Amino acid sequence: MLASDAMVHVLRTIDAHAAGQPLRLVVAGLPTPRGFTMLARQASMVRQADHLRRALMLEPRGHADMAGALLTEPVSEGAHAGVLFMHAGGFSPFCGHGLMAVATIALERGLITTRGGRDTSVETLQFDTVSGPVSVRAHVRDEGSACRVTGVTLVCAPACVTRAGEPVRVALRDGVREARVDVAFAGGYYAMVDGESLGVALMPDAVPDLRRAAATIVEALDGTDALSHPQHTGPGSLEGVVFTGPPGGADVHLRSVTVFADGAVDRSPCGGATAAVMAVLSAMELLPPGEPFVHESLIGTRFVGRIAGLTRVGDLPAIRPEVDGAAWITGEHTFLVDDADPLREGFHFPAPPDRTERKARQVSARRPAAAKRR
Repeated sequence: MLASDAMVHVLRTIDAHAAGQPLRLVVAGLPTPRGFTMLARQASMVRQADHLRRALMLEPRGHADMAGALLTEPVSEGAHAGVLFMHAGGFSPFCGHGLMAVATIALERGLITTRGGRDTSVETLQFDTVSGPVSVRAHVRDEGSACRVTGVTLVCAPACVTRAGEPVRVALRDGVREARVDVAFAGGYYAMVDGESLGVALMPDAVPDLRRAAATIVEALDGTDALSHPQHTGPGSLEGVVFTGPPGGADVHLRSVTVFADGAVDRSPCGGATAAVMAVLSAMELLPPGEPFVHESLIGTRFVGRIAGLTRVGDLPAIRPEVDGAAWITGEHTFLVDDADPLREGFHFPAPPDRTERKARQVSARRPAAAKRR
């Protein structure tokens, strides 16, 4: 919408975080996405409002690692809402921590009214995403006229390993090393590599090295057969690189850092990465169904995953992962984007090496409509 002088765009958001990773839900100011599918609606947002996406995600209003979302009308029968995910580099087909935050905001602020009311401590919501329908179980507590969400469980689509032990040459500050990566599909393609094998400790001061290493892995794997799914047409693009390392405590199974294809670093354990790691551990027979998997982030926050069951995706063995987390609302904001401002569309600072603006992470764009997963 426009202010009265028709020179200032007014955008309103509700912000939250899940395990430290931010999510900015836009509740007013963006045009209504057009289209009969979520992919078409994402494409319409790229055409109509990508400049506003940049304004909200980038500095000075956001930062290079910001994530955002927009609720839409549902496109499938039984869904409560559609949701489009965005970030500093473009749009995403799915975002695990983002959906935890969206569900929390929607219920606590009354943006979604559940059909069953609040007679239960668990509300089941279904969202349409570019990746397809996905369900969450929100654990709620009534506080008089308010609703408090104490946790959210992502009911994920099947995750599977598409390539194990793929050799990749990784660029580091001290040269190039050979590494073996495992690639798994969990709403997007994730490449997993042992940080110790690269000589990189999973500490905050190692983030520049992790970004550099991730960029070379993305370049090496994008568009290759390692990113091929039995139910999708052609190879896809890498969603992110998951660097794994030893846990920080006795009650944690694994620490990891996810660096997305555009260079953004996830502060949380990453919902999609948690599911992808569990698929790899299951393939290695290290994580039986039903056992909790405590996954720790770079800043020490946690998601807890479990394998709800085993299945197959085409001819590949797969798991049905679930991921538990929680989100907290951090603020409600009104942002102004002045058409006369030379920095109205935001900026990257500093610009990570090899960062490119990606209009959408193209994992989803290569899928036929029949291949929607959740």
